[in-house]
Amino acid sequence: MRSILQVIVSFQVRLRREQALRHSQPLPNDLTETIRQVHAGRKPIPPEVATRIAEHLSDDPLTEREVEVLQLAMAGNRNRDIANRLFISEETVKAHIKHILEKLGASDRTQAVTIAVQLGIIQI
Repeated sequence: MRSILQVIVSFQVRLRREQALRHSQPLPNDLTETIRQVHAGRKPIPPEVATRIAEHLSDDPLTEREVEVLQLAMAGNRNRDIANRLFISEETVKAHIKHILEKLGASDRTQAVTIAVQLGIIQI
């Protein structure tokens, strides 16, 4: 599973590579600096990359209930357990999980939690 940071770096590398191929030039020097910044824990995101990432994320913020469901999922609860704790049906939990995955552009619960933590939606 790739983190959002890995996706960002991958997009940036791919974008730089495409630009370099179009212009028959070597990769720009700032790529090295970007890699150093990422290695140091910083998250530099050029506008081109931010635009591409934004295409994969929904404009809809998570609802309060979706955040609750995601926090309980992060704690390792099964759908049945989440339903019991929130006094909702298991099918409703599944619908919330589906919406969370769509809104965050995640492929599974673990990736959704990772993205939500990185975006500051939930905290560990």
